[in-house]
Amino acid sequence: MSITKEDTLVDVTQNYYDSPDADEFYYNVWGGEDIHVGFYKNETEPIADASRRTVETMADAINNLNADSVILDIGAGYGGAARFLASKYGCRVDCLNLSEAENKRNIEKNKEAGLNHLINVYNGNFEELPFKNESYDIVWCQDSILHSGEKEVVFAEAFRVLKKDGEFIFTDPMQADDTQTEILKPVLERIHLKEMGSVKKYKSFVKNLGLEEISIREMPDRIAQHYGRVLNELTSREQELKGKLSEDYISRMKKGLQNWVKFGNEGHLNWGILHFRKS
Repeated sequence: MSITKEDTLVDVTQNYYDSPDADEFYYNVWGGEDIHVGFYKNETEPIADASRRTVETMADAINNLNADSVILDIGAGYGGAARFLASKYGCRVDCLNLSEAENKRNIEKNKEAGLNHLINVYNGNFEELPFKNESYDIVWCQDSILHSGEKEVVFAEAFRVLKKDGEFIFTDPMQADDTQTEILKPVLERIHLKEMGSVKKYKSFVKNLGLEEISIREMPDRIAQHYGRVLNELTSREQELKGKLSEDYISRMKKGLQNWVKFGNEGHLNWGILHFRKS
């Protein structure tokens, strides 16, 4: 089979997150349990606490979560959201994620928490979900869709596996609607993309699918705040981490984080919680 452009991007993304440097960084610096943009109470709050607050905020936005709910988390990372949802509501959660390194940690942590009977972990790509039509009450995603070169396909797949009246809730780092893509070249090159998503673009995807908008909470200030917090954590622990992360990785990560902070402060980036229903 020939390798397509999107297959190449999938491979690059998987290889990156499976690398020892990335696994060490995201697990031990970026919060570990929830490697997502956080809601911070102050500039020094632990990243893990702020990231967990994002999970709690998303869960609070969903009506009638209970033990009968069946949830699919696409781009699930280390599974922190799944463990929170399963432990609080008693629901079943399927985690789908590209990184085998992250999935291995996810499975181990589920067993440690006594939740492996409620959480299943699948290696896979959210552009081609290995699940039946209308299987889930909720499709959940945090800060993962940006990695796809076929974002409209991700939306179509989420729509396909949702039950009638099911809900699709996600967060994503995006470009501002009025930002020219070429301005973000340093960020895009780092994540191997030609462009990012935007609220305008995502609203067009859901309109084409027939999804009903429940709410869109745009919070662009969270980008510079979160990436700045991660940059400060990395910088303050740099000497400690040099024996665990390659110096090249640390250097490239610091430069990448600085770009996210810069463009976030300049108003070129966006982030938020987007929530839709399949009618």
